[in-house]
Amino acid sequence: MTEENRQFRQSHRTELGGDEERRALKNAWPEVVGLTAEDAEKRIKEDKPEAHVQVVPPNHFVTADYNEGRVRIFINLSGRVLKAPVIG
Repeated sequence: MTEENRQFRQSHRTELGGDEERRALKNAWPEVVGLTAEDAEKRIKEDKPEAHVQVVPPNHFVTADYNEGRVRIFINLSGRVLKAPVIG
């Protein structure tokens, strides 16, 4: 990470009130696309330890209900994350 990126991240942490508030506000994880489901779940749990993470294999149905405590990880046949997981 460059010094410029580090400063940018630090300034945004300050605006949001610190890491705890940033984690509370986070609702999507685009940075995990392409990772394994296990690695993606670890990253999500770093930000939202209370989240119930569901790994959804290809061609599986899911319910359409909204659950703010749930994060679904949609994976491909090789177990890699297909799209950004979101709360819901």
